[in-house]
Amino acid sequence: MGAQLRLLRRRIKSVKSTAKITRAQELIASSRIVKAQQRMQAAVPYEREITRAVTGVVSNTASVDHPLTREKEQPATAGVLIVTSDSGFCGGYNANVLREAEALRGLLEERGIRAVPFVVGRKGVTWHTFRSREMGGRWEGFSRRPAYADAKEIAGVLIDSFKEEDGIDEIHVVYTEFVSMLTQNVIVKRILPLEVEEAEVAPGEAIPPYFEFEPTAGDVLNSLLPRYVESRIFNALLQSAASEEASRRRAMKSATDNANELIGVFTRQMNQARQAEITQEISEIVGGANALADAAAGKE
Repeated sequence: MGAQLRLLRRRIKSVKSTAKITRAQELIASSRIVKAQQRMQAAVPYEREITRAVTGVVSNTASVDHPLTREKEQPATAGVLIVTSDSGFCGGYNANVLREAEALRGLLEERGIRAVPFVVGRKGVTWHTFRSREMGGRWEGFSRRPAYADAKEIAGVLIDSFKEEDGIDEIHVVYTEFVSMLTQNVIVKRILPLEVEEAEVAPGEAIPPYFEFEPTAGDVLNSLLPRYVESRIFNALLQSAASEEASRRRAMKSATDNANELIGVFTRQMNQARQAEITQEISEIVGGANALADAAAGKE
């Protein structure tokens, strides 16, 4: 019985240590979510204005013919940018992204298109390396705090491959959109080639401004479209960073709650074992006392 009590005490001590770690991770993730949301909000004005500028150029151009908007008749290869995390303890965050990326891979293969992964995050890189899958590009070390320079580097690699004769024909991105502290959705989106759509301006919406271009609209697009792609990728990185911290906070809170529940179970088991031990000791004492009483009665 004593050995069982010692075992339960060790288990309680071990689980308490784990609960302290998961609680600390939960608090750290909570503080980082706020910062990640602030960075998302700070990037909104630039993203809005670059989109407005591209819309204004396209609206004032009779026909748009640019390498980044040109559809290939028979695409053979597609680049898939997959945004994962560098560290774990974030529940199903990475598993959900990788599952959607695999589903996209299947859809592309059904169309006869080979998918080439471009992976952000150590977890995604490890996943592809373990399966011996060749990657078109890999980036690590900034999943929690991405900078615009990181998005620019990624966009440069993707655009260069897109422009090559034997490069990729389409570019898709798979990332996690931050909706709220409790909701994060995996998004699959094609970013290249850009689709130019004609639409009527709804009542109350601002009409795209009129521009005069010098020298040509094509030169302006050459400068704007890469920036537009960079902003799209930067937005995906920021959304994923906030989603990662939200998923980690939720996972760590669940782990802490489970640890506290397990401590309660072990404590009850220890109390029951202790009560059984006390009951046995009392029985032994009573039995000894009765034996002494019987012996004394026999002498009389």
